[in-house]
Amino acid sequence: MPHAQAVGKRAGNASFPARQPLNRRDSAAWIPQRGFSCVENMDRDERLKRLRFRAWHRGVREADLLIGGYFDRWHEAWSEADMAWFEALLEEQDVDIMAWALGTAAVPERWQGEMMRRLRRLDYVRHFE
Repeated sequence: MPHAQAVGKRAGNASFPARQPLNRRDSAAWIPQRGFSCVENMDRDERLKRLRFRAWHRGVREADLLIGGYFDRWHEAWSEADMAWFEALLEEQDVDIMAWALGTAAVPERWQGEMMRRLRRLDYVRHFE
């Protein structure tokens, strides 16, 4: 049954539809700090485009080079589980990700594994002028 479109907040003369709750949690993926997301409904290319944008638009140039460079180097070989790992990693603070990659902070157990070992190699970072 389709939802009736509710009107949310008003900004000037424009009105925006209110957010609709997810009906089927089994078709959604859990992303820490954001709740359920329908990323599983995206095809692989759409999902990778979304990840690429998020990896290269962190807000700090150093993080862009580190995380975006990592994405560019490794994304083609990623499985669904690897993409889910990277999506969850993007929810972490840039300063934490950079500290783990540079070895200035211990990597939490939930992030340890081959993906983090690749991130820590830093052989994918390129300097653009």
